Amino acid sequence: MARVIDNGNDAYDDIDGEENEPSDVSRSDVTRAVVTDTDWTTETILSQLRRGNIQLNPKFQRRDAWDKARKSKFIESLILGLPIPQIVLAEDKSRRGKFIVLDGKQRLLALRQFAAGSSLAVSDNEREFKGLSLTNLDVRGDLRLQTLAKMENDSDLVDDLNAFLNETIRTVVVRRWPNEDFLNLVFLRLNTGSVRLSPQELRQALHPGEFTNYLDDAASESAWLQRALRIKKPDFRMRDVEIMLRYFAFRYRLDSYTGNLKGFLDSTVNQLNEAWPENEDEIRETGRGCERAIRTTFEIFGENSFYRWSDGDYEGRFNRAVFDIMTYYFTDTEVADLATSMRSDVEHAFRRLCDDNPRFVESIQTTTKTPLATHRRLALWGAALEEAIQTSVRVPQFENNRISP
Repeated sequence: MARVIDNGNDAYDDIDGEENEPSDVSRSDVTRAVVTDTDWTTETILSQLRRGNIQLNPKFQRRDAWDKARKSKFIESLILGLPIPQIVLAEDKSRRGKFIVLDGKQRLLALRQFAAGSSLAVSDNEREFKGLSLTNLDVRGDLRLQTLAKMENDSDLVDDLNAFLNETIRTVVVRRWPNEDFLNLVFLRLNTGSVRLSPQELRQALHPGEFTNYLDDAASESAWLQRALRIKKPDFRMRDVEIMLRYFAFRYRLDSYTGNLKGFLDSTVNQLNEAWPENEDEIRETGRGCERAIRTTFEIFGENSFYRWSDGDYEGRFNRAVFDIMTYYFTDTEVADLATSMRSDVEHAFRRLCDDNPRFVESIQTTTKTPLATHRRLALWGAALEEAIQTSVRVPQFENNRISP
């Protein structure tokens, strides 16, 4: 059994995620941006959702983090006039009056589901959104099983209906924002006690396209990826999507990596969105290659897959850098077949590398994002794998601070 490290209950043991990258925000960026407070009523927000002005994709429901009881208590708070957290929106640069949700997706989703089937339903076809009937209420137990549609048709609830629709929800709107780092900065400062918006959530909103949609679907439907991340459903912060995107970035754009992980992933999304019409089949096949590579890793390492080996045991946390090197080589079906047939030798090669090579350990544990560290872990593992399976493996080269596949 792997050794589980207590680190704030985080499922990741490395610092190779985008959240830890410094923000690129200057004083002039801050002065150019406009941040305003707006008191929109519940009815106004439902109207904005219905008109498509606030982006809330139905697919977000599969990453729903709130259970029915929590959503019901939020609706109850609006009916009672109790304080609720603010919603934070950013105006889409390319479409005036259209807004990206920075904070408040779960609250907006609860509103949309509660309104399903009512005159204020966000769309006439609400089959895409499951409805919400109230339950587990603390104060208004008499409203149990109510929906907005039922309240509209009950004359005894007209006061509650009006209270709900007229309740104001503080909404912060960010306009003329200079870059995505600024949006992250605003969100963090406005919500110091909240879970920070993940870069992938923001990327999905700011870089729409067919590949972006495919990536969300592929990650959500991948049983192998969920097994790798030790989750049972799509991650509500979209870290599963980010992990799969890393795989695509390593397959298509490794030679362009300069150490800016966020820019690297953004550029990959943009490139593959543009390439999708002519290269859809190839891109989908690359995604299937990710599935095969994850499966191969499990066939070799079992439940210790994508963990780091240290002090005679596996550390029971998913390591992004280990994921990168395993899937990079096991995408090759010949390498994967040989590695599986010699699984004991391959696993021992990985353990020896972790035990005996401090440069490799550094490249998967501390200094992980630089081009040199990225190349080092790929090259060292590639050489060790080549020796273990006794077959030539194509190892990337490093020249002028660039990685050449």
